[in-house]
Amino acid sequence: MKVKSLVVLSIFLCLICVKTALCSSKIEEDEDLKFLEQEEVSNAESSDDSHPYGIPHDYENYDDLEDDESTYSDEDGSYDAPVVDETHVVLLKESNFSEFIEKNKFVMVEFYAPWCGHCQALAPEYASAAAELKEEEVALAKVDATEETELAQKFDVQGFPTVYFFVDGVHKPYPGQRTKDAIITWVKKKIGPALYNITMTEEAERILAAEEKIVLGYLESLVGSENKELADASKLEDDVNFYQTMSPDVAKLFHIDPKTKRPALVIIKKEAEKINYFDGQFTKSAIAEFVFENKLPLVTNFTRESAALVFENPIKKQLILFATSNDSEKVLPTFQEAAKAFRGKLICVFVELDNEDVGKPVSEYFGVTGEAPTVLAYTGNDDARKFILDGELTVSSIKSFGEKFLEDNLKPFYKSDPIPENNDGDVKIVVGNNFDEIVLDESKDVLLEIYAPWCGHCQSLEPIYNKLGKHLRGIDSLVIAKMDGTTNEHPRAKSDGFPTLLFFPAGNKSFDPITVDTDRTVVAFYKFLKKHASIPFKLQKQAQEKSKVSDGAVTLEMSSNDVKDEL
Repeated sequence: MKVKSLVVLSIFLCLICVKTALCSSKIEEDEDLKFLEQEEVSNAESSDDSHPYGIPHDYENYDDLEDDESTYSDEDGSYDAPVVDETHVVLLKESNFSEFIEKNKFVMVEFYAPWCGHCQALAPEYASAAAELKEEEVALAKVDATEETELAQKFDVQGFPTVYFFVDGVHKPYPGQRTKDAIITWVKKKIGPALYNITMTEEAERILAAEEKIVLGYLESLVGSENKELADASKLEDDVNFYQTMSPDVAKLFHIDPKTKRPALVIIKKEAEKINYFDGQFTKSAIAEFVFENKLPLVTNFTRESAALVFENPIKKQLILFATSNDSEKVLPTFQEAAKAFRGKLICVFVELDNEDVGKPVSEYFGVTGEAPTVLAYTGNDDARKFILDGELTVSSIKSFGEKFLEDNLKPFYKSDPIPENNDGDVKIVVGNNFDEIVLDESKDVLLEIYAPWCGHCQSLEPIYNKLGKHLRGIDSLVIAKMDGTTNEHPRAKSDGFPTLLFFPAGNKSFDPITVDTDRTVVAFYKFLKKHASIPFKLQKQAQEKSKVSDGAVTLEMSSNDVKDEL
């Protein structure tokens, strides 16, 4: 009898639970959200707005501006291209592309967009290279990817310019710098010998005058084991031409003592540091390592043209000097001297603060303010950590700073606006220095918008986000917040575009935040928060708003009896 009673009681309890769940579900379905939809403006599309200076979300995108068409177009969409003599550059279309590639053994093809700033900068360099390589029976061609969309899609063109090199119809990407000399050097290595002989001083003088960087081996013989080691090393470097000679007169022109013990090797550059002498074992690996460490300028002056030297280098860690042109005369030699200690370990870069093209956007990205000379270390875009050198800039202090950087023994620096004196609004203002206090508060569920003031999508979202904050301001466990991602940083606030919306659940702040992937409407945000909030909340609203007309003006009356629990 007792067993039977327990069974009946269990069934009864189950029915109650099922009924309760159904009622709860029905309440959720019947929830009146019309008050949230009033004057709703939909902004459903997420965005990836780019910075008008061309540095959208990471430093490297300074050299990758293909998505920011407005940077290169007039307000009416028109564009006046610079005049470039492209006599020797072949324009290819879908109709003649395959035939041209089949007829020519060696073809370099640039896929470009007329509005792209990098394509514009490349145009005169590409045209000059085409004129010179014509003698080598190498054709340089270009394709307007905005017109020949199917052709661009076939070759997986995802940015501009994209440059391929075809050999007998088979293509590979061109990874080098976008300069005439770099293109010519790279192509010649692909179509001919990697190592050239110099026997006459006239030929040596011509090469020294024409090329930016050269490696010369001074050998006892132009054949044999030493020749092989040098030739094998030359194949590992696409952007430096290698030469060999037995002539004492030629060696002298390359600043090698004709009486020195052979084999000897030197790299000559048209930079502040003009000569580096090799003093290791004459092996392929040792020679290649020496050239790799010394081929770049001791300090790279950062410009749009030199950006590829920085971003495409396998060394990702950078030591950066920010200074005005006047101060550079004093601090740049000090920085160059310290940079000698970091060959092959760090890329050393100089950013001229008063250079209109690069000074402002790059310094803004890194959070460098004012005009005082500043040295900053940067880990590269993988984790984008930055470190500031405090104190006087001396050779000793810069070397010590660089060594600690390599040892990962520095405290990262993050940009931050001042903490606001008053932060009582519906949407809380987050800056780098109060991020932990507001966003990482374990007792709060926090929705954070990372925005940019110039971002059109962010501007469209603002009234919606403010309305959400207004409706939810009475929920003590919930914080609606926003942070200017152009002037503030935090290691837990990773932005892939603007706006980025991240949700940090209460009690789970040690885990990665949840990316908010929903329509940009008040209702959609509300439903997202109801689903993901660690602390359940009930939205209270003044449901019944009674209007009455008095003296021609509309006033609102609220009754305490009208307050109801929306859930």
